Amino acid sequence: MLECPFTPVTVTAISRFHISVRWPWAQPDPAPGNIDWNGDFAIPTPGSREAQRLYYRTEPAADRLRAGDTCLVGIPPTVVHVVATHHFDPPLITGMLPRPATLLEVLPQGESHTPESEFEEQEFAIDPAGGEPIRLELLLRPYAFLAVGDEVADRRGRAWRFEGPWAWSPFDHDRPRTPTWPLTLLARDGESPPEQTAAVARATATGSHAQELRRWTELTKAEPTSPPDD
Repeated sequence: MLECPFTPVTVTAISRFHISVRWPWAQPDPAPGNIDWNGDFAIPTPGSREAQRLYYRTEPAADRLRAGDTCLVGIPPTVVHVVATHHFDPPLITGMLPRPATLLEVLPQGESHTPESEFEEQEFAIDPAGGEPIRLELLLRPYAFLAVGDEVADRRGRAWRFEGPWAWSPFDHDRPRTPTWPLTLLARDGESPPEQTAAVARATATGSHAQELRRWTELTKAEPTSPPDD
């Protein structure tokens, strides 16, 4: 669940497709040679293509505002699913402070990632530790009992590498491409820790990959991003 509480801002400019407001949660980055940000933030107007995507909203709607008006800006409570995470060391230079060290790319409930939209900025990027008072509540983490890179064996004895909930790599490169529960943890970081091994066994004693997928799709109302076939 994603939310950004609505906060008063001043409208600084209006154009056909965007409304600019004085952003209350960031400051210009004074580093020499950096991006020169003027303190304004552009929000899509209802008639723009971007307005159909998850984004900050104004109250009242942008098409009812004029330069100099005061309005509210925020994000109403929205169920989202994380498409990608990015980590930056050193933090990313954007022209704003604070500089993000982590960005999450998310899509709203009901919207699936489509590869052909890669260059249309389909996802909405947020800095979970930035200046905006973003609130995030974890509703579901599929396969929460596994870590990326874990090696497991399924009920049929097939060995797998866990690359993510919907990205399984069978060691035999055969099909099907999802494991059959229960699962046995074979290795994590080159070891076989007994506590984690027992936790994986308990978590997969009942249920199935199909049920884990069903839990996710019921919340997201979307299709997961599938890895490309070899």
